[in-house]
Parts: sequence; C-alpha cells; structure tokens
Amino acid sequence: MITAEAIHANYLALRQRMDEAMRQAGRDPGDVRLLVVTKGHPVEALRGLLEAGVQAFGENYVEEALEKEAVLGKPSGVQWHMIGHVQSRKAGQVVEHFEWLHALDSLKLGQRLSRTALEQGRRLPVLLECNVSGEASKFGFSAENEGSWPALLPDAEEILGLPGLNIRGLMCMAPWGDTPKEARPYFAKARRLRDFLRERVGEIDWKHLSMGMSADFEAAILEGATIVRIGSAILGPRPPR
Repeated sequence: MITAEAIHANYLALRQRMDEAMRQAGRDPGDVRLLVVTKGHPVEALRGLLEAGVQAFGENYVEEALEKEAVLGKPSGVQWHMIGHVQSRKAGQVVEHFEWLHALDSLKLGQRLSRTALEQGRRLPVLLECNVSGEASKFGFSAENEGSWPALLPDAEEILGLPGLNIRGLMCMAPWGDTPKEARPYFAKARRLRDFLRERVGEIDWKHLSMGMSADFEAAILEGATIVRIGSAILGPRPPR
C-alpha cells in the first residue's frame, strides 16, 4: 500500500502541475478545486490524504463510501462527493452522507433526490452528468451532438425548479484511453454546453465544470474545468481486492 509520505509527495507534485496548467490558461490558482478519487483505496490512504491537507474525497459507490465514513468519521472541513451513477433507491443515503453529487443523470433521479433532500431539510448541490462522447458505456444526458442540445432544455428547466436541489453546473468524462490532446475537444464541448445552458436556462450561474482525471486534467483545466477528479496520480493504482 502507498505510504503517507508518498501520498504527500504526489499531492505536492500534482498541485504544481495544476498551478502550471492554470498559469498557461491565464487563470487564478484558486479557480480549480481538487477532488481526490478514493474509490478502491483503503481508509489508511484517506488518512494519508488528510495529513497532506486534502479535504474533498470522491467515491463511486455508496456502500464503499459509508464503510469508510464509519471508520474515518467526519473530520472538520471534509467533504464527500458522490461521482458515480446513483440508483434511485439510494437517493436517501446520498442526500444524508454526501455534500455533493456530480452524477445527476436523469429527471427521475433528480425528483427523488429533491423529495428526499426536502425531507432532510437541505438543498443538495448537484452537477448534471452529460455524455458528450456518445459512448454507450457512460451514463448521463445525451449531449454528443450539439444540434440536439435544445432537446435537453425541458429536463434542465424542470430539474432547475426542484426545490431540494442546487444545480451548480456540469460533469463529463472524455473517452477512456484518449491522450490529453484527444480528450481536449470533449472538454471544450462540455464548456460550450455549459455556456448554452447558461444562456438558455438562466437563474443560476452554471459555474462548475467537473472534468479531467489523472491522465488528462491539464487539458481539462485549459478548457475551463473548475473541479478535477484525480485518483492514481496521487494514490497510485488501486490495490487488488
């Protein structure tokens, strides 16, 4: 398992790369948040992240996240972000245990989350997951073809009106295996989609773009990412189960 010292060194190197990408993009250092993807890593790795100063963890599976939270607790300032597909029946757990949801991929899920959030007395910050690549293996609102974007407006407007949700922007992924150069057009498309929704569906700022992972986050920052989801560049490969 990776040591706390290695996690700290990787974290510092990653922050330097982020700062350089932001400098190239002409952006301020505080423009981009780092979300460390802890899926598949043990609690000891999360403790190493806390020692390095990381306070935002991204998990793909509700059960795995709850097991870690039960051991780690809720240290001051720590945020748990759900970044994987959520089944409607698990909406209550997401609302109760996570500060953010990055993967709102249907109106039905949004309605369930909103009802549950109201029951729990909160508004859940969410990002709309959009499939800008058209890959069948990816979840999200279909957004591959820019000519079809107007068809997204009815659902976007209805989700915007759900009182238990706080829509903050979009989340997307480039195709697996693409180089940063090949991934960049998908990030540019997500930025254009965000701007399209901002123009056509007002009332919120649509600020955030959650995009970019260990292999392509610099390209995502150049295209306007405000949240990058980094796992292996800090934690190394996931341990075998």
